[in-house]
Amino acid sequence: MNENRVIVAMSGGVDSSVAAALLHKQGYDVIGITMKTWGFMEVGGAPKHESGCCSLDAIFDAKNVATSFGIPHYTVDFTKAFEEAVIENFVDEYVNGRTPNPCVVCNRKIKWEELLKKADDLDAKYVATGHYAVVEKNNTMDRYSLKYSTDQRKDQTYALWGLTQESLRRTLFPLGGYTKEEVRNLAAEFGLKTANKPDSQEICFVADDNYERFLKERAPDIVGKIKGGDLLYHGEKVGEHRGIPFYTVGQRKGLGVTLGKPVYVKNIDPEANTVEIADKQELLESICIANDINYVSRSDLKAGEIVFGKIRYSDRAAKAVVLESNADLIKIKFEEPKNAVTPGQSMVLYDEQGYLLAGGIIQKNGF
Repeated sequence: MNENRVIVAMSGGVDSSVAAALLHKQGYDVIGITMKTWGFMEVGGAPKHESGCCSLDAIFDAKNVATSFGIPHYTVDFTKAFEEAVIENFVDEYVNGRTPNPCVVCNRKIKWEELLKKADDLDAKYVATGHYAVVEKNNTMDRYSLKYSTDQRKDQTYALWGLTQESLRRTLFPLGGYTKEEVRNLAAEFGLKTANKPDSQEICFVADDNYERFLKERAPDIVGKIKGGDLLYHGEKVGEHRGIPFYTVGQRKGLGVTLGKPVYVKNIDPEANTVEIADKQELLESICIANDINYVSRSDLKAGEIVFGKIRYSDRAAKAVVLESNADLIKIKFEEPKNAVTPGQSMVLYDEQGYLLAGGIIQKNGF
């Protein structure tokens, strides 16, 4: 295996472009790979012109950057693997009343597992991306660690908790020590076409951010069998919901009921086919339980240990105590209650220094 060769996942954005450029300038034998995982025509909701990752524009931008540095560039079709690992999981989670984070699944199953297979084919030891994160080798614990990036406003470790030790062993994050402003300045300095390209905000395969439209078009046979049911407030029926998949914990808009005050989705029960709404303060919870656990910078956690937890990407890591921890489950209690702890999202735990300790998928309390 070539110790100096690295495959860079190039999405056509400024971050991955600068990552490839930095590694090239550091003397690595860089190969650019753009992963084709979906198409606007396949998933619906296409804007008038393609501009997100995986679009033709993105592929051309990535190839343009690679060409400007004399870096080989290939577009690889991962559509089938993406469909099976990411989109099917996305549909299944919503149908079962949970709210998934497809980026977490994509990072583990596609951007690393599939990309590492391609690295093996190309005799490359490393894969690299434009994520804002830091990977370190802890020789004392004989483990690879993930840590907050320098730019904590852009830090992306939350979506990387599923990476295995084998994946981290072969990963480079060239942007971990830079701020977003510094990256854009580097892109301009390098003369990259992508220097002023805006960041993508939406889930890549739901370009219009309309999950209901996507679910109905992507899984009509499944969604067509879904029936409406009772909308409950404090145990009393106050209306009808349109179907379990079209709601998420914390949702306020589109509930189809007026109670003279703001109300929010508190609980979704697929078995009873009910959606429970409540006042905002009733969405506060101190306990958070997760399974599908992956330990990252540590191999375990101890009951009574103090950690800092996030329950969504934009969340602030907040102080919590570990109540229970094993290979399959972690249960914590936040010092201050969190709003709208949402089944299907990720619970990610850090230590005081910003090292990512472990992560898992949030479950309904008492599961």
